[in-house]
Amino acid sequence: MSASTSERCLTLLQTWRSQLQLNRREETVLAGAVRNLDQQLSRLAERRLRVAVFGRVGVGKSSLVNALIGQELLATDVAHGCTRRQQALPWEIMIPGLNAIELVDTPGIDEIAAAARARLAARVAMQSDLVLLVLDADISRIELDALETLIKSGKPVLPVLNRSDCCPPQQLPSLLQSISRRIRERSYSPNRARLPNPIAVSAAPRQAYQCPDGRVRSKQQPAVVNQLRTAMIALLQKQGQALLAMNALRQAEHLQHQLETGRLERRRQEAQGLIGRYAALKATGVAANPLALLDLAGGLACDTALVVQLCQLYDLPMGGPAARRLMQRLSGHNAMIGGVQFGLQLALSAIRQLLLIAAPFSGGISLAPAAPVALAQAALAVHTTRRTGRLTARWLVDQRGRGLRSTPAPTTLRRRLIRHDASLQRLLAEWPQPPGLGWREGLLP
Repeated sequence: MSASTSERCLTLLQTWRSQLQLNRREETVLAGAVRNLDQQLSRLAERRLRVAVFGRVGVGKSSLVNALIGQELLATDVAHGCTRRQQALPWEIMIPGLNAIELVDTPGIDEIAAAARARLAARVAMQSDLVLLVLDADISRIELDALETLIKSGKPVLPVLNRSDCCPPQQLPSLLQSISRRIRERSYSPNRARLPNPIAVSAAPRQAYQCPDGRVRSKQQPAVVNQLRTAMIALLQKQGQALLAMNALRQAEHLQHQLETGRLERRRQEAQGLIGRYAALKATGVAANPLALLDLAGGLACDTALVVQLCQLYDLPMGGPAARRLMQRLSGHNAMIGGVQFGLQLALSAIRQLLLIAAPFSGGISLAPAAPVALAQAALAVHTTRRTGRLTARWLVDQRGRGLRSTPAPTTLRRRLIRHDASLQRLLAEWPQPPGLGWREGLLP
């Protein structure tokens, strides 16, 4: 990823962040997401990348961090759960385009009081740019669940099989193949073949020896992590800046998602009431008015007023290109059914007028069918108004998601950057990506 693209991403995200206008309730509810985004933007500005070491308790995460750093800086213990809180240590390697790299040790995800500590570990992993999922045997259900959560969030994950020295050499290839197969079977991603294969390491190998008195003891051997170190360096050299930028975009999208969900949920009830009122108004006018042309004119005026009111409700200006796009969208959706409804309205109005004209000659008997015809017209008016309101609301929700400000929303910004940056394109091609968010559908009136 070029420095100019990274700087442009940072500048646009900072501008978008500065334009957020949160009320007091939103400031309280979204405090964590805002803090996470601010921290990620600071790391992007400093070009400081974070690698989370993630996994079950007792698989040797702290030992792996020590082995990669080359110093015994983190406490390790035979007992499970030695790491009680996250710890970040600098990894002194030189990567072009990055000023610093941190290795973050996390608590185990299946320790006693697992619920709170699993949430902590997952949160740390989500705030990191790359995750090492450390295993010490074939991958378990708990680890598969954690891996799926990370992949669904778009997080790049490198599976690492620690303590490979404890596995007989002739069985190690079969174990690695089993881990790869189970990961591919569990992953929902369409590009399963691109998921990385696990890398075998021995962070703290020990060799047994016999003492002169016949007792058997063990002594620690040099760590075997060169393959993992080489793979990580190659990955960071190729995609380090892209990982930083993509994580910042994901954090911003997550904040945008939470903000829009809350606001749209509050507006949904108001939009439902607004559409219902205009539908009732249009139905009353159509049922009471005997002239077809006035029915059509009044219905059009009612639908137009509804569109304007919905735009005001969703805080989107109604004018210029936005208005033309909305009208084109409504016309496209209503073209076929609109013609049918227009014809039905004309036919029903003509029938009602004939019945009214024939009333003096039939002694008022012809007025009896006029009421059902009027009710049919009213029902048709309600249907068209509700459909117009729902289509308008859907369009407005989509436009809020894309952003109509001078600074594009994070989702729009990500798409634009991907189109013009080869590194981001390679990143998306090589790592599983999360599915599109369908969160707006449930927030429509």
